[in-house]
Amino acid sequence: MHSVIKTVFIPTIAAALLLCQPVWGQKQTEVAQFDYFKYEGKDERFKTGIDHKKQYYNPIVAGYYPDPSVCRKGDTYYLVNSSFGFFPGVPIFKSKDLVNWKQIGHVLDRPSQLSLNEKQGISSGIFAPAISYNPTNDTFYMITTDIGGIGNFYVTSKDPEKGWSEPVLLPEVRNIDPSFLFDDDGKAYIVHNDEPENGPDWNQQRSIRIHEFDVATGKTIGKSKEILRGGARPEDRPIWIEGPHLYKINGYYYLMCAEGGTDSGHSEVVFRSKSPWGPYVAAKTNPILTQRDLAPNRENIVACTGHADLIQTPKGDWWAVFLGTRPYTNNFVFNTGRETFLLPVTWENDFPVILKKGEPVPTIVSKKDLKPGTQPLTGNFTYNENFEKDKLDHSWIFIRTPKQDFYKVNNGKLAITPLAISTEETQSPSAILRRQQHTNFSAETQVEYTAKSENDFAGLVLFQNEKYQFLFGKTIIDGKESIVLYRIEGKKEVLASKPLDGIKPNTPVKLKVEGKGGAGDFLYSLDGKTWQTLAGGADMTNLSTQKAQGFVGTCIGLYATKKN
Repeated sequence: MHSVIKTVFIPTIAAALLLCQPVWGQKQTEVAQFDYFKYEGKDERFKTGIDHKKQYYNPIVAGYYPDPSVCRKGDTYYLVNSSFGFFPGVPIFKSKDLVNWKQIGHVLDRPSQLSLNEKQGISSGIFAPAISYNPTNDTFYMITTDIGGIGNFYVTSKDPEKGWSEPVLLPEVRNIDPSFLFDDDGKAYIVHNDEPENGPDWNQQRSIRIHEFDVATGKTIGKSKEILRGGARPEDRPIWIEGPHLYKINGYYYLMCAEGGTDSGHSEVVFRSKSPWGPYVAAKTNPILTQRDLAPNRENIVACTGHADLIQTPKGDWWAVFLGTRPYTNNFVFNTGRETFLLPVTWENDFPVILKKGEPVPTIVSKKDLKPGTQPLTGNFTYNENFEKDKLDHSWIFIRTPKQDFYKVNNGKLAITPLAISTEETQSPSAILRRQQHTNFSAETQVEYTAKSENDFAGLVLFQNEKYQFLFGKTIIDGKESIVLYRIEGKKEVLASKPLDGIKPNTPVKLKVEGKGGAGDFLYSLDGKTWQTLAGGADMTNLSTQKAQGFVGTCIGLYATKKN
């Protein structure tokens, strides 16, 4: 028997980005020093002005922040997202109004909680976290699945800003997308996606199961039960019923799930029952959220909507967070991944409706009593990182769990000691990244580095996965130190290069990417003032989910290696 109420903390590793402080003995030329990182969003979608006290933009959290889940304690909301093969795991945000969010850290911020390994692809790892607050014991729970790792587990916290417990494994909860309900009678349940009992009746058919959970022991009890098989209309053979959430509302149990897969056919459906064990009746209004029937050439298109979670405000209003994508072509191509959106919920015949059929997800939504924050996560914001603090903020992430020390923030510089690991390997390279949050954007940095061999590289990386990337920086080509642009789409090719003839070693070089949907310009500056184009109109569709596949979005960051 183990207790889950007493949260275990490891104060020596309070934040994930303090994990990788390097041994500082290398020569300066062996270290890549980055003077700043600047990112600017330039989307047409956000150029219409709004009153930030009365209106908000969708998405509310832009870029690769998928599978949102939300809970509330008092007047404070908490939001989490999937993180897949990146570390730290499960970004967590805090808000007073459901619109203006501040990232307060990551739920899984130390290797003892999340040890992503070389066998886990970038779209493996942490799937669909669900966050819940249990008022009975004043405890927060986050439950999720580590694909290719430890499977289904949960962690607990008394205060999400102070850290979370070690994982509690749930081997009896199979497959993906577990979620808690803490009932008002003191009982608790876990629902999750599973294989249908006795096998599927059609291809990609899934089911939803329920377990009772004993809060006192922290374990499931009794037998589980299949409570939903197939989806809202089994006669239509729907695929991938998943992402379940169970709610107790006005004496009924509401089961809300994603359906149709996470591509353009994605949707949200809802059912209800007088008992958590069923039987469940589907709403006649299903799907209660989808964009699959709308014209693909609509303005400010949002697609792939689903995987929603409901939340009630202290005043009794209902809202829903959900994922969606922002394609830049008519065939649903996007580089920014799946993002977090917010809409008010209406009720029809005692069932929730997130968006009426045929209506597009609006870009601008009205909401009263907004409290604009200081951390922009949507709109056309500019992010400046001058490395003046002794640690990076929570928006920076690593590819898998770092196994070696490689960086240090000191005196206005980020210094990366190159590892003999490349971003093309399924390991954890010496790279630090942030999410691309706009279709149109610019990202730039200045790097001080002297390459000595063709294996050496330092500069910018635009990363979708190991086989789909751009690398833009300094290396050796034909015996000469050069600025190079590599494009990786299955195979690696030099898109453009420029020898640095007559340039002193370790001369600072500025690098800039101007992304415009599926194309990009790559520029450099040797004098810090004048930009020169190394490659213009480069095909960046290799960074799209449609080409790269998987569940993540493009991340942009700073990278150095001795294994180019």
